[in-house]
Amino acid sequence: MAQTIDRLLNLVVDKPDQVLQHLQTNPHLASQQDRHGYSLLHAAASYNHPEVLQALLTTYSVPPNLVDEDGETCLYSVETLDMAKFLVEQCNIDTTHTNEEGQTAAEKFEQEGDYPEVAAYLASLVPGGAAASILSQTGNPSAQQAGAGTLGAGETTNGAAPPPPLPHGVKIDLGTMAEDEVGEAPDPEFRRRIDELAARPDFQSEETQRELRELVQDALGGLRGEEREVRQRTS
Repeated sequence: MAQTIDRLLNLVVDKPDQVLQHLQTNPHLASQQDRHGYSLLHAAASYNHPEVLQALLTTYSVPPNLVDEDGETCLYSVETLDMAKFLVEQCNIDTTHTNEEGQTAAEKFEQEGDYPEVAAYLASLVPGGAAASILSQTGNPSAQQAGAGTLGAGETTNGAAPPPPLPHGVKIDLGTMAEDEVGEAPDPEFRRRIDELAARPDFQSEETQRELRELVQDALGGLRGEEREVRQRTS
């Protein structure tokens, strides 16, 4: 049995049609797991085969939240944004599920720094998060000229749905501070680029949102580097 499921798992990589054919005569293998708890669900999610996932869930009634030995569902295995959306929006995957380390899939992706688009999408499902909060905290004049006024969490320049949020648990505050509280001023180049993105008429487009995420991630990388240096100096 173990050899059979291992062979099927290998076929998922680039021969999903053969997997489906094999399951037609061996339906009991649909929910089988290898010695590590890895299943066809995990493999199909990892290698981006929605047709295999759909068959497993609907034809063979495999539980969507089947976990491996680390307590992780197939959502933890995704490598593309399309697959993450497919699992969440069409397969009713549990985004609040936590693994053996107490992490949701969003938290694990953020911690490991893998697949930032997937991490941003999963983080957007957490209540209260919105990348537009960056703009509200900068007091962005360009956004106000665009007719938005001061943006708050969950609001955008045109009243549409909020753009993807910052990675889970991360917040950037560029608001006004008392003079004695101010350290180094925010990078003017970062502020200029935020203003420029906010003023663009295609602010809600996928391309502009991608640029915003990359800008935020670059800024966060710098902030984290500075934090590490401070800890080293004060330790």
